[in-house]
Amino acid sequence: MTFTKTSQKFGQWADSRANTVFGLGFSSEQQLTKFAEKFQEVKEAAKLARDKSQEKTETSSNHSQASSVNGTDDEKASHAGAVDAHLKSENDKLKIALTQSAANVKKWEIELQTLRESNARLTTALQESAASVEQWKRQFSICRDENDRLRSKIDELEEQCSEINREKEKNTQLKRRIEELESELREKETELKDLRKQSEIIPQLMSECEYVSEKLEAAERDNQNLEDKVRSLKTDIEESKYRQRHLKGELKSFLEVLDGKIDDLHDFRRGLSKLGTDN
Repeated sequence: MTFTKTSQKFGQWADSRANTVFGLGFSSEQQLTKFAEKFQEVKEAAKLARDKSQEKTETSSNHSQASSVNGTDDEKASHAGAVDAHLKSENDKLKIALTQSAANVKKWEIELQTLRESNARLTTALQESAASVEQWKRQFSICRDENDRLRSKIDELEEQCSEINREKEKNTQLKRRIEELESELREKETELKDLRKQSEIIPQLMSECEYVSEKLEAAERDNQNLEDKVRSLKTDIEESKYRQRHLKGELKSFLEVLDGKIDDLHDFRRGLSKLGTDN
């Protein structure tokens, strides 16, 4: 049986003898991969165990057949043959080792000759280098003097460059100041233009202001009239409230008199009823 990944989280395998396909789902791809690895391990372990079982069965069967047919002499002969084969194998190994050692000797001789030639070349190169050391020293002295001269020249140039940089810095500051002044000048010109525009609309604003003042005076007069009317209405309301209080007082007195009359009427009715009962 072979396990096959059909998707990231699902796999299946088939049993051809049972004519059945099995499927299994997992919550993650890591679990599916782990299951596939374990499936393969179990499959290989089962195959190995089956092969070992077959080998043991075949060995025991052959051993029993040889014992029953040949007996003790065959066992001795087979043992002697095994010893001869072992000795022959050791002899072959020794021959191979001897051949390899001879080949190594030849290789070492070649390497030794190569090292001798290399040593000779190195000796010649050392002699040539020793001869050229003095020339290098002279060239080094000349180069050192030239280097000192160039350093002094570089120092002079650096000093000149520092002066140039200071002049550049001053020029940069002056340019920055000029730009600031130009910016201020543009701002002032803009303000002047705005003031000119405002001066052009001042007469219109004054006429509008006079019109608004007239409207405001008319509104104040209307407001004064309304205040007079409000005060008159308040006076009328006060008088109305006074009359209402006076009417309430008179109505209360009338109700009291009426209550007295009603009480007298009730007494008179009870007297009449009593007279009728006595008669």
